[in-house]
Amino acid sequence: MQDFSWHKGKEVNRKLFFDFIKYGLAVVFPQHPGALVRGTLTAHSAAPLDMEIVSEEKFVWPYAKGSARGQSITPLYPTVPKAVLIDPYLHEILALMVAVRVGRARKKNRALELLKERIC
Repeated sequence: MQDFSWHKGKEVNRKLFFDFIKYGLAVVFPQHPGALVRGTLTAHSAAPLDMEIVSEEKFVWPYAKGSARGQSITPLYPTVPKAVLIDPYLHEILALMVAVRVGRARKKNRALELLKERIC
């Protein structure tokens, strides 16, 4: 489990953070897959969901140096596609969050289960 503590002893309320992801993320940051582009795999196309969910459609965060091709998903922050190449744990967390934003019920529920294990 990652340390979610902040500078000067402040700490994230993990339960509230998870509830925001579950109920608010898709409302605050709605997303629909876009055009086919080169980028970094995300949602069910990236670990850990890629081992459980087989799908012909691939989702990517647009990134010119990415190694995959798929439907474009706007990242929560512009540097996400580059940052996740450096930190595999960050990649997993953010890819699961994208699955919550764009996934259908089965993908979204599985992503929430995996996020709960990692966050709460």
